[in-house]
Amino acid sequence: MIDSVPPPDIERFRGAIHRSMGLQFDDTKLGLLSEVLNRRLAKRRALGQFYLAELETNPPPEEWVALAEELTVTETYFFRNRDQFAALAGLVIPDRQAYHGAPRTLKFLSAGCSSGEEPYSLAIVGIEALREPGWDVSVRAGDLNPVQLAKARRARYSDWSLRETPDDTRRRWFVGDTREMTLAPKVRERVSFEAANLADPSCDLWCPDSYDVVFCRNVLMYFSPEQRRTVLARLTDSLLPGGYLFLGHAESLTGLSDAFHLCHTHETFYYQRKEGTERSHRPAPMAPKARPFSAATVYESAWSETIRAASERVAALLPDGATLETIPRSNDLTPALDLLRRERFAEALDYIGGQPNAEDPGALLLSAVLQQQSGKLTEAERTCERLLEIDDLSAGAHYVLALCRENAGDLAASADHDRVAAYLDPAFAMPRLHLGLLARRAGEREEARRELAQALILLEGESTARLLMFGGGFNREALVALCRSTLIECGGKS
Repeated sequence: MIDSVPPPDIERFRGAIHRSMGLQFDDTKLGLLSEVLNRRLAKRRALGQFYLAELETNPPPEEWVALAEELTVTETYFFRNRDQFAALAGLVIPDRQAYHGAPRTLKFLSAGCSSGEEPYSLAIVGIEALREPGWDVSVRAGDLNPVQLAKARRARYSDWSLRETPDDTRRRWFVGDTREMTLAPKVRERVSFEAANLADPSCDLWCPDSYDVVFCRNVLMYFSPEQRRTVLARLTDSLLPGGYLFLGHAESLTGLSDAFHLCHTHETFYYQRKEGTERSHRPAPMAPKARPFSAATVYESAWSETIRAASERVAALLPDGATLETIPRSNDLTPALDLLRRERFAEALDYIGGQPNAEDPGALLLSAVLQQQSGKLTEAERTCERLLEIDDLSAGAHYVLALCRENAGDLAASADHDRVAAYLDPAFAMPRLHLGLLARRAGEREEARRELAQALILLEGESTARLLMFGGGFNREALVALCRSTLIECGGKS
C-alpha cells in the first residue's frame, strides 16, 4: 500500500486529467486528487512515475473509465429543477414547432447525461408536449463515464431517483415497485446513449445545426475558462438557429459567449441562440409569480429616490485619476467618470454623447446610470433597452432598470430585473440589497432576510469601482450599515 503521493506527482496527475478529460480541479481539490491517485497506484500496483508516464502517453482505455468513475459527480434524479422542464414544455417546444412549421422530430441533446435521468425526463416532456400528429422527439445523450451510461441503458431506477416525479407520471411511464422501477419502452426508444468527452473536438455529439434544445447542466463548471469557451463554441454550432440552451442554476454565459439571448420565463433562466431569431420574438422577462410586490405596499421612499437624495456623494470613493475597470469600453470615459464623482451629471452626459463611440456598451451603461441619478428615468430605461439590444447579458443594465421600475411603482418588474442582474453576475451586491429592501417594504421578512444576508457578504468584497458606478453616492461603509440595520429590523442577525 502506498501511503502518500509527492506534490509533483499530484500536479502531473492534475495536468494529465485536464489535457485528456477536460476536467479542471483547483487547489482546493488537491486532497481529492491525491486520494484518487493513491487508490489507482495501489490498484495497479504501480510506481507513480511509471503510472503517470503511461497516463500522459498511451493509457489503456479502461484506466480512463476508472478515473471517470472516481472524478465525476453522478448525483441526479428525474425532473431535477422542474422549472426548467416547465419552460421546455410551456414555451420552448411550441416555439420550435413554430420554427420548423411542419411535423417533424425535434432533436434534443443531454450533454453530461450521467445515469440517464435527465435525457429520459426530456423524452417524457417531449412526448407529452408533442401531441399533434406527425410530431415526435429524439434525445441524444452523452457522458464521459461508461459505468453511468451502462446504468442509463438499463433504465431501472430506485424510488430515490424518482423523488421529484409526480405520481401520475410514475404511473404513466414506469412499471415495478418502489424498490426498482423500469421505464416504459416508448420513452426508452427515443433516447440513445454514447460515450462522449465534451472537451474532445472530435466528439461525435458536435454536429453542426443539429439540435433544437441542449441541456448541459452542471458540466461547464468542471472546465477551465478557456475550455468553457471552446466547448460553448462547439455547442453553439451544434444548435439549430434559434435553438435553446439550458445550464445548471449556478451557471451562466456571462463573460463566456455573446452568441445567445437570455430568456427568463417560468421562474428560470435559459438561453436562445441569436442567429436566426428576431429579438421581438424572444420570450420576454416575466414578473415573479410567488412574490407579487404591489405599489400599494410602498410606505416609504423608493431606493432610487434615496440614492439621488444622498448627501454624501461619490467624490470620496475613488482617488483622482482612477478609472472604472468594471465596464467594457472602446472610448475614454475617464472624464465622464470624473464628472460623475463631482455630481455634474448633465456635463457627463454631454461628454458621452460627444464621443465617437457613444453607443458602445460601456458608454451606454454609464449614460443610463447618469440619467437615472439625474431623475431622467424614461431616458434611462430607453438607454438600458439600447444596451440590452447590444448585450442582453448586461447585469448593470438590468439593475438600472430595476431602479427605474421601482420609481414607477412597478415593483414586480423591479424585483424581476434585480433577479436577472443577480443571476447574470452572482458577485454583484447591489441587486441583492435592492431585492432585500423591496421585500422589506412589501412585508416579506423572510425574503428580505435572505437577500440582505447575501448582500452583506457581497458588499464586503464589492469593488470600489463598481460602488462608484452603482452605489448612488453611498460608500461601502454606508451601504453595509444600511444592509445590517435593515437585516436586524427584519429579524435577522448581522
